[in-house]
Amino acid sequence: MNINELRRIGKRLITEIPPLLDELRKREALGKGAGGDKTFPIDKKAEDIIIEEVERSKKPITIISEECGVKEMNGGGPRLLIDPIDGSRNAISGVALFSTSIALVQGDTVGETAIGYIINLTSGDEYWAIKGEGSFLNNKRITVQQDDEPKAIAYEAQTPKVDIAKILPLLSLYNRTRCFGSTALDMAFLAQGALSTFIIPYPTRSFDMAAGYLLVKEAGGVITGLDGNDIDKTVIGVTRTTALLVSANMKLHNKALEALRNKE
Repeated sequence: MNINELRRIGKRLITEIPPLLDELRKREALGKGAGGDKTFPIDKKAEDIIIEEVERSKKPITIISEECGVKEMNGGGPRLLIDPIDGSRNAISGVALFSTSIALVQGDTVGETAIGYIINLTSGDEYWAIKGEGSFLNNKRITVQQDDEPKAIAYEAQTPKVDIAKILPLLSLYNRTRCFGSTALDMAFLAQGALSTFIIPYPTRSFDMAAGYLLVKEAGGVITGLDGNDIDKTVIGVTRTTALLVSANMKLHNKALEALRNKE
């Protein structure tokens, strides 16, 4: 699939999901998805739209999704990593910040991500990256923050009393902290220069971060594990694999790594 096909999926999502929000919020969770988190009706609706569009394309694709797990379409082929609603709890509680994240991977590892696409389902903003061609926001090329001033950091905390304590020395370096509740948008915001650094201090999954990974890389940013090691060879799938440290440039990244090393 190409970026135009992914944008066509995004157009359908932004047309169909927002009008259904009030109704979808009233319904109970449907159980747990393949990724281990609760599946809400809004997750299922978004996933159904994406699967329908992949079927319509008649292209051989292997879907790896937070909800349905691994699903071979039209005979199977390159991996399409999907987080149907990234920020589900924001969506169901009325916080207007959630997205859909889709990444096309030409292999078995995160480093083989060829296309990343993220759509902000509250604003309609589209972020995408094509390997070797750069990162874009609504057709305009974007780049990360160029200086090394620690302006704003975003983070996600699955278990706040553990996760925040772990990264507090890092957070204290920055002028502002943010917790948006959507990993894909955190990474998209960093790619466009709105954040200096982003951290997930616990293992995340490839469909949560593959599209954002490519956006950051193509915009000139740096992304590693918390130890500074490369994550390019992280195997894609539905299980949690690696924590993330993402920075606009290497100077900011080194400052962040030093803060994490000296947390004791």
